[in-house]
This record gives sequence, C-alpha cells and structure tokens, in this order.
Amino acid sequence: MTGAPPHRTDRLFERGTWSEVRRVADILRAETVGGALLLGAAVVALVWANSPWASAYTDLTNLRVGPPALHLDLTLGQWAADGLLAIFFFVAGLELKREFVAGDLREPRRALLPVAAAVGGMVLPAVIYVAINSASGGPLSGWAVPTATDIAFALAVLGIISTHLPAALRTFLLTLAVVDDLLAIIIIAVFYTSALHLLPLAAAVVPLGLFALLVQRRVRSWWLLVPLAVVTWALVHASGVHATVAGVLLAFTVPVLRRTPGPGPGLAEHFEHRLRPLSAGFAVPLFAFFAAGVSLTGSGGLGAVLRDPVTIGIVTGLVVGKCLGVLGATWLVQRTTRATLSAGVSWWDVLGLSLLAGIGFTVSLLISELAFGPGSTHNEHAKLGILAGTVIAAALAALVLRTRNRHYRRLREAEEADTDSDGVPDVYAQPDAPGPERGLSAG
Repeated sequence: MTGAPPHRTDRLFERGTWSEVRRVADILRAETVGGALLLGAAVVALVWANSPWASAYTDLTNLRVGPPALHLDLTLGQWAADGLLAIFFFVAGLELKREFVAGDLREPRRALLPVAAAVGGMVLPAVIYVAINSASGGPLSGWAVPTATDIAFALAVLGIISTHLPAALRTFLLTLAVVDDLLAIIIIAVFYTSALHLLPLAAAVVPLGLFALLVQRRVRSWWLLVPLAVVTWALVHASGVHATVAGVLLAFTVPVLRRTPGPGPGLAEHFEHRLRPLSAGFAVPLFAFFAAGVSLTGSGGLGAVLRDPVTIGIVTGLVVGKCLGVLGATWLVQRTTRATLSAGVSWWDVLGLSLLAGIGFTVSLLISELAFGPGSTHNEHAKLGILAGTVIAAALAALVLRTRNRHYRRLREAEEADTDSDGVPDVYAQPDAPGPERGLSAG
C-alpha cells in the first residue's frame, strides 16, 4: 500500500517547468537585445535634442502625416505613441494570456506572487507621488507615471551587469512586468480618456469580432487579420480611448491552446514569436527615440527641474516606491502563505529585483504625455525625472546584484553539470519538481 506523499512546503521563486524555462529564456534574449536598441535610441534622442541641431529633432517629431479621417493626421511622435506601442501592447497581451492559460501561472499559487508584487509596485509609487505633490502644490495628474516597469530596459541592465540570475527570478521579473503592463493599460483606459465617443467605439466591435472569429478558427493569413486589426485600432483611436488599448483587446481574442493535441506552438505563441522582434527591435526603440528627446537645460534650467515636485515625485516613486512596493508585497505573500524562499535565493536577490522594477521608461513616458500634454513644462520635467529615476534604480540594482553574481554563477554551473544527454537538467526531472511532463501541451 502506497503511503501518503510527504508534505511539501510552498516555496517562493521555485523552478518552473523545463518547457516554460526554455520559452522564457528565448523571450529574455529577445527583450535584452530590444533593451539595448531602446537604450541606444534614447541616447541618440537625448544627444540630438541637446545639440545645435535640436530644432531639427523637434521639427521631425512634430511633422504631421496621415489622413484627417478618424483624426489620423498625427505627428510622428503621436504615431509612435499611439500606433507603434499598440504592437507592444498586443505582444504583452499575448504573453499575459498565455501565462495564465498555459504557462506556469495557470496555478493560482504561482500567480499570487508576481501579481501581488506588480500591484504593490504600482500602488506605493502612486501614493508617494500624490503625497509629494499634494504637499507641494504640484499637479496630481501624473500619479501613474512612476508605476510602470520597463522589462526591456531592465533586462538590458541585467545584460550589462552580466549576472547569472536564476531562471525563476528572471521569470518573476518578466511576469511582474507583463502584469504591470496590463495594469498600466487599464489605468490609461480608465483615467486618461478625456473624451469618449461612443459611435466609433461601438463600431470597433465589428472588426474586433471578425478578428476574434478568424483567430478562433486558427486563421493565420496576415492579409485578413492585419486589415481588421488596423481598422479596430483606428476606431478605438477615434473613440477617445487610447489606441494602445486596441492592441490588448485584439491579443485577448487569440487562442492559446491548440485545437488538437500535438507538437508545435499554439496561435498566441505563434503570433508572439513573429511579432516580438518587431515590437522589441523596432516599435519600442522608435517610440523611445521620439519620446526621450528632452532638453537638459530648457524649461527653466536644471534648478527648476530639480525643484519641481513632479520630478521629485517621479524619481522617489521609481527608486523608493517601486522597490518598497515589490519587496513589501513579496514579504506579505511570504508571511501570509508561510512559504519559504527557494533554495539558493535570498532576500538580497528580491531586493535587487525590486530595484530593477524601478526602471521605468516606455510606458512611463507614454503616461507622462497623456497626463501633462506633449511639449508642456511638466512633461519635460517628468521625462527628466523618468530618466533620472531609471538611472538611479539601475545603478542601485547593479550594486546589489553584482555582489551576488558569484553565487549565481555557482548555481548555474551546478545546474549545467547535472544536465543529461537529452539537454534537460536533472533537477527538472525530479518527482517533486515541475517538469516538462507535468506542463500543459502548448496546444
């Protein structure tokens, strides 16, 4: 007679399935390259905006192209923010849906930690920003600016640090950022929709429904899907809701599981694989190029920037609020569930990740423009606050994680030494560890 299985204590940051670890590794490689391009685009924009040819950069950003119909006569900067970032949010929506339908996060106990950390990492920065600006008479409309984490930028920093961060911690950071993006798009849709036009919004249901019908039938033909996606985007844009919301809505219609069991990716993973290079390598860097170009000496000079409660609130929110929010939420989950940290993981690692979460860029810049208006003094100061907060958070994260690098390297070398001829580390084949045989089919 077989005895009852031994009691298994829940662990935070435990290993996922081997298939999930490999998939996340592929995503992280793509995002790391995208982060390097993002960083390069931001540097080029900053240098150009502070050069003798700054007026040419401004003229390029404000150049209007597009038809007046449906309010599509936009500047290049607006096309980057409203159009290109819709691709970014489409990919983020696909990733989020896949994580909760077929990924390791389909298990509530696994989903609890990154979701709680994402919420904590958004609430506390907003509270800090509101407190600082309320006390100083600053505008409260920018409360959401320091709430977003830029995963591409964060992973680029990890690449520069050359850390051997364990796969479970990298997965946590990626998932936290994906949930963060979803919460950010909800904030944009709810709090930064100034005027709502119901007719185009209702009309958007038609192409969205046709898109959903086709993808549910597993249609992959771009010449059918892309026009429907573009029309949906245009109608959502005309409704007054920020157009990037259309990207998330379209992504949520795409099925994750295969209709018939078998090898190969589901449709959501297929689209994600095709579009992630476009998002990380083109859409996001180009948006950063148009959004990050801010004069370091304009808008009243550096003294005015440093005294502005908008700048102070954003920097403090990103560096202090994000760190304490993520770290505090993780501690609360550990206390309430009585879970323990996975072997080899310490609270120093969680601190390093919490600091990395303070690297806000893409979505923060987008929310800043929505909150203060393009070209406004507060928006210029907010951009500088985002850049300063990101640099400070990255430097502190590098300081913490760098001290743990030797420990990470030993863990990875031990894991690679236990790899069989099938390429799967032995630890993923242990009975009590989630292995490839325990995961759902990609279909």
